[in-house]
Amino acid sequence: MQSFLQETNKPDHQIDLAKAALIYAKYEYPKLNIQDYLTTLEIIAERVKDSLPSNLYPLKVIKTINKFLFQDLKFKGNTTNYYDPRNSYLNEVIDQKTGIPITLSVVYLEIAKRLDFPMVGIGMPGHFIIRPQFENVGIFVDVFNQGEILFEEDCEIKLQEIYQKPVSLEPHFLTPVSNQQILGRMLTNLKYIYLNRQDYPKMLRIIELLLQLFPNHPIELRDRGLLYYQLRQWEKATADLQLYLSILPTAADAPTIRQLLQQMR
Repeated sequence: MQSFLQETNKPDHQIDLAKAALIYAKYEYPKLNIQDYLTTLEIIAERVKDSLPSNLYPLKVIKTINKFLFQDLKFKGNTTNYYDPRNSYLNEVIDQKTGIPITLSVVYLEIAKRLDFPMVGIGMPGHFIIRPQFENVGIFVDVFNQGEILFEEDCEIKLQEIYQKPVSLEPHFLTPVSNQQILGRMLTNLKYIYLNRQDYPKMLRIIELLLQLFPNHPIELRDRGLLYYQLRQWEKATADLQLYLSILPTAADAPTIRQLLQQMR
């Protein structure tokens, strides 16, 4: 099996987002056939291509993708069981036709890519949307909400709905994110789902993947160290927590981490 590191350790534009997401899913679903799911995305894209109008205006392309994905195939956002880990595995999202904003967005991005209609991910706080990769296009797509088309003012309203208070839309909220960042956000979702379920072995596996994406990321090192502590693997816990302190010696939790290291000694 091709490793996650192999697929993600290359220039960002060369990372195959769907393939990378399916590679990490294979750790959870060992019998998963990655090529089968890539072929499914190809087939969906071909079916959309057959329905495209002759004038490929961005709005027309988006409406055509929306109709096929949400009306014909019945893809939808999982509003009833949002924190089900299956929502963060691309194979499950394709099989069940349901997911969370970021995984549904990956399906959409991959179809758009196969139509030579480049789109990018937008990692707004608390929500994930996409937009066509054209200068000043001014429109966004909320894949979680059936491909709802948004303008900038709609994005601000969406933020205020999420946080239940007035929020100003800062320009960097709408900055496109990289393939690495998308994968990192998907894995981070899983990490916290497994933390809440106290499924430490699976959480550990996810942190290992995050550290392949972002080597020596201090927060992931700290969290892995704390996990090793929970699992009573003192040497590994000590190594990670010491490295964390060497990178962030003045972190707010540094005194607590030093105390923990003292206890382990």
